[in-house]
Amino acid sequence: MSPLPRFHLAVPVDDLAAARHFYGEVLGCEQGRSSDRWIDWNLRGHQFVTHLAPGHEARAAHNPVDGHDVPVPHFGLLLTVEEFHVLADRLRAAGTAFVIEPYLRFQGQPGEQWTMFLTDPAANAMEFKAFADDAQVFAV
Repeated sequence: MSPLPRFHLAVPVDDLAAARHFYGEVLGCEQGRSSDRWIDWNLRGHQFVTHLAPGHEARAAHNPVDGHDVPVPHFGLLLTVEEFHVLADRLRAAGTAFVIEPYLRFQGQPGEQWTMFLTDPAANAMEFKAFADDAQVFAV
């Protein structure tokens, strides 16, 4: 068991084959149980599920942050700085189009972090980030 509670998140997708490729091959998540309507994924110990929802359209809300249009809603993971850069390189190698390219926020300040935004093939927005000092995740 993880020392932290694990989350469960289910998101709609319009193409399970595209989801299987993206989450399994591009992001490298281990596939769990599945049916012809959903797939369970191991997202770094969290239970993440892609549910087939034909005709679903992702909302197109955005919020201005640091001169970028951050997609809302979004989900993601907090990684180590090394894991962040490995994932960014993996995503670039796979030809992923970033919504917001990887960049460093708050350099030299409390909460210094690397961040990047992308979408899956069904337009579900994701943010992956890495704090320079994990103790500052909730710094003000």
